[in-house]
Amino acid sequence: MTENHPEDTQTSYASDGSHLRQTDRQWQDLAGRSLEELANLTLALPLPGSRLQFSFLNEDIHVDIPNQRLLHIHDGNDIPLEDPLLELVTLTYLNRVDAILPLDRDIVGLQDLKESHFFAGPHELQTDPVLERFSKDPDAFRQAVASLDGRLTDMADAAGRLLPFPRIPLYFLMWFEDEEFPARLRVLFDRPIERFLPADAIWALVNRVARALVDETGIGK
Repeated sequence: MTENHPEDTQTSYASDGSHLRQTDRQWQDLAGRSLEELANLTLALPLPGSRLQFSFLNEDIHVDIPNQRLLHIHDGNDIPLEDPLLELVTLTYLNRVDAILPLDRDIVGLQDLKESHFFAGPHELQTDPVLERFSKDPDAFRQAVASLDGRLTDMADAAGRLLPFPRIPLYFLMWFEDEEFPARLRVLFDRPIERFLPADAIWALVNRVARALVDETGIGK
C-alpha cells in the first residue's frame, strides 16, 4: 500500500491478514505534512501537539502524530485506540490525500474500480455478517446506520451512506429477504476513493465499516 523502503525496520501486518502494512516510514512521512493542509483536504480538525481530529462514523478520533498512535477521548481522557485496521487505513489515507474532489457525484460499484480484479477470491469483501444480521430486519439496518451517524438514501430497499472519514463516503445497499428472493447487499463508492486509497485499503476500510454496522458502534466498545 505504501512504497517499501530498505531502512524500514518495523513492519507488521493487520490482524485480519490483509496486506496493509504499518511502518515507521508512514508515520515519518505523515509528520512531514502540514496539519493545516491536511485539515483543508480532509475536513479534519488540527489540534495542538501536532494532532488531527477526524470523525470515524460516530466517534471522534485523534491522530497523535508525534507519539505514532490513534486516540479516542472518553470523559476528557486520552484513551489509546487499539484498532490496527483503522490505524493502517488512516495512515494510508492521510499520506496519499492531495486534493479536494466532489462527493456524491460519481457513485460506482466494485466492478467499476480500476483495480476491480483485486476484490476476488481471498479479497472478497467481508460483508456476509452484515447480510446475515439484517437480511430479515429492515428496521434494525436503518437503526444501525443511524447509530453510526449515517444517512439513509433512496437506493435499494434501504441504503446507508456512512462516513468512515469526513470526505470518504461508503454506501451500503440492502435488499431484504422475501418469499421469492434471498437478501442481497452491495457496497458502492465515490469514484475518487481510488485516488486516495489503493485496493487493499478500500478492502480493509469496507470490512472495518461492515464490522461497525454489525456492532452498531464505531470503535467496537
